[in-house]
Amino acid sequence: MPISTMQDQPLVMRTILQHGRRVHAAKKVITFTGDGYTEATFAEVSDRADQLAAALRRLGVQEGDRVGTFMWNNQTHLEAYLAIPCMGAVLHTLNIRLFPEQLAYVINHAEDKVIIVDASIAPLLAKVRDELTTVEHIIVKGPGDASVLGETLDYDTLLAGEQPGFEYPDVDERAGMAMCYTSGTTGNPKGVMYSHRSTYLHSVMVTSTTNIALSEHDRMLVIVPMFHANAWGTPYAAWMVGADLVLPQQFLQAAPLARIIADTRPTLTGAVPTVLNDLLHNAADADMSSFRLVMGGGSALPRALFEGYQDVFGVPLVQGWGMTETSPVCTIGHPPSDLGEHSEIDWRVFAGRILPGVELRITDDSDAEVPWDGESLGEIEVRGPWITGAYFGVDDPEKFHDGWLRTGDIASVTPNGYVAIADRSKDVIKSGGEWVSSVDLENTIMGHPDVLEAAVIGVPDARWDERPLACIVLRPGASVSADELREWLAPRTPKMWLPERWTFINEVPKTSVGKFDKKVLRARHSAGELEVRTPA
Repeated sequence: MPISTMQDQPLVMRTILQHGRRVHAAKKVITFTGDGYTEATFAEVSDRADQLAAALRRLGVQEGDRVGTFMWNNQTHLEAYLAIPCMGAVLHTLNIRLFPEQLAYVINHAEDKVIIVDASIAPLLAKVRDELTTVEHIIVKGPGDASVLGETLDYDTLLAGEQPGFEYPDVDERAGMAMCYTSGTTGNPKGVMYSHRSTYLHSVMVTSTTNIALSEHDRMLVIVPMFHANAWGTPYAAWMVGADLVLPQQFLQAAPLARIIADTRPTLTGAVPTVLNDLLHNAADADMSSFRLVMGGGSALPRALFEGYQDVFGVPLVQGWGMTETSPVCTIGHPPSDLGEHSEIDWRVFAGRILPGVELRITDDSDAEVPWDGESLGEIEVRGPWITGAYFGVDDPEKFHDGWLRTGDIASVTPNGYVAIADRSKDVIKSGGEWVSSVDLENTIMGHPDVLEAAVIGVPDARWDERPLACIVLRPGASVSADELREWLAPRTPKMWLPERWTFINEVPKTSVGKFDKKVLRARHSAGELEVRTPA
């Protein structure tokens, strides 16, 4: 076979940094401070990234060393996003919401050499400071008392001692450039090491029209935490194409987000359903007219949320699906060109359509592949250039087999590639041999005007082995009974799925990345802490 004569240039982060600083030098990075804003151009951020790289090298950070970040979404975090991978080290974004024992575990397991921490959350890191076995330096940025950490270095002082113009090394595109640990809902969190190549390709995909078509005409509001799967890849993609970045730090509640949106006029954002719900119900008068698209993900979005964003804000909401292990985006739910018998929202409520570059199949309990007929259910398995083939330093043969990643999501796929997730394998409810989709039940119940959140778990049943228990959070001021909810739900769901058991709670417990934490609800039910009501 003939060999191509095309140039074989590596796909590395250095080229993304250089492109953004040269071609899009005047584009802006805007950070909300709580009182106002700070602004810097891509050129200015690039210079500070150079200075950070030089300072880290002076501290002894070499290629392959891990550097942790314990920070909000802000300019300093973006400087670390650029400097650390480009100097050949590995950016380890630390989840600030992990329990202390999990935080200490991931830092020690990754063998972080340096940690950059926001002073405002220094007390959280201080809880585990004495347990860290590999950390040689802690660098502190921003206002706040970091004395609880003991001896530290000041970020701005370190950078002031260096000059722009750092000479970034040539690195292998397959080398690790960033890592993120799973949220650890069961057992210890597991590390996913992203390569330069995988991140480069994922960034290009984010800018494609099959995804969110991020371009220099956009202003991206980065709500997704930068410690979670590289904020869904949007900071790197924005830098690549010259889209302005708006960084809200820790101010992710409805009121400050509404102010940020009014002041900065972003065109794109992405967030988990809890944040999107908060905006819709607590900032319904927000001026969202600058947005051309809002992306949701992290867990399934109820139909009522799509309808609310369209009716209240006049903004289309699109759903994506992925995992930490997949960089994360694998599907996006844009409606097809031929809607057929369905409305646009009918298509948007799918978890999304498989993106180019991702191979996806669904398999049954015997590992046999299940057809794409829109009805047959199986576990999603994926593979592709931005999907991990192993965890960092941990063998998990049950998660990876035959070159595919087992996702734990149970779904069907339409013939034209739209994924409908029915459940997580650990949340599956088997009742009398029939599969009950907790996801479909939750999303349908959340369509009731008095319901803010709904989580459905399986509980033991003498006759059916297992039945659904609906855990309901009502909207403020609302009053509706279990009988009324069940009566409302009856014509909207299969009879076999209709819950006989209901409980009203103040809040659905969430994981560190904002997903419903159903294991907590199951534990509360087992301990008899939930007041279960059975409608007549």
